Amino acid sequence: MKIGIPKEIKPNENRISLVPAGAAALVSARHTVIVETGAGLGSDFTDAQYLAAGAQIAKDADAVWAASDLIVKVKEPIAPEWKRIKPGHIIFTYFHFAANESVVRALIASGAVCIAYETIELPSGELPLLTPMSEVAGRMAVQEGAKYLENLYGGRGILLSGVPGVPPGKVVILGGGVVGMNAAKIAAGMGAHVVILDTSLERLRYLSDVMPANVQLIFSNRHNLLDQITGADLVIGAVLVHGAVAPKLIRREDLARLRRGTVIVDVSIDQGGCVETMHPTTHENPTFIVDGIVHYGVANMPGSVPLTPTLALTNATLPYVLQLANRGYRQALEESSALLKGLNIIGGRITHKKVAEAFGLEHYPAESLIG
Repeated sequence: MKIGIPKEIKPNENRISLVPAGAAALVSARHTVIVETGAGLGSDFTDAQYLAAGAQIAKDADAVWAASDLIVKVKEPIAPEWKRIKPGHIIFTYFHFAANESVVRALIASGAVCIAYETIELPSGELPLLTPMSEVAGRMAVQEGAKYLENLYGGRGILLSGVPGVPPGKVVILGGGVVGMNAAKIAAGMGAHVVILDTSLERLRYLSDVMPANVQLIFSNRHNLLDQITGADLVIGAVLVHGAVAPKLIRREDLARLRRGTVIVDVSIDQGGCVETMHPTTHENPTFIVDGIVHYGVANMPGSVPLTPTLALTNATLPYVLQLANRGYRQALEESSALLKGLNIIGGRITHKKVAEAFGLEHYPAESLIG
């Protein structure tokens, strides 16, 4: 199979979907890997490294898309890329369809086969391709939040760790999944007072066993959420509903409970965000202020530290890329229930129920379309 690796063109997205070692593995399996020239430079991988791995280098994105059967990306195709998509193209990437109707409609019209990293699900319920980026984003959420708490950026001027004689800052994390757990590790390691809210008692019991003493675990309901965000210095939105739009847990009127200069980092923004006043931002302009509260809504947070997440992403995605390439997408989907759950759109039809529901579109069971 011919596998295309185009350069990511979303603003400040410096990751690449495949490292040279991954290209070598695919070439060893007798596949052709076509990498757009310069695609790896943002992650410190050169064309020469891909050539040494046996990949081909294409002069531009048009050449990559035209020559490839399977396109492996990091982020969803954006408007300039839509014209390059051919019917039958297999596109394997993070799509986050439920938060972006224009991308849904463009991919329906394209006739492509769209397999989303974020909805691939193991029988255990684990999301193996969302996990590595969630780990990065969770850790970065505290790093970015701590920075924007500086007075220079409109923050309260709080040092999360505190110092002897001065109490630490308070970090409230909405959601105890992979993002929330990783955010809590970093915030707790800095010495902050950390609170995690989650609706799963089972998850809270697990976190109780693995989190340090300065992490408080509270069942999430409206009353407890409002009680905890009052007095918070940093609030991190880490809510995930598989394949669906995130619920709005913090409403506009709730901002009045926060002190001026409090920072909200909404990692859920890829799925629409869990804060009513949040909208997507970029690494160039990451924050905005509403009612004195600093909002951070960068939708591709790991893109600013590309090397670490690029390596982590290839570690997770390569086995699935090999399945798709070795067996063809139909056989791979038939043989793997995890991959089948990753199928969101095929031949102009939506196969993920929550994506269809998000926009009032018709849903088609995946099994009925791949036989």
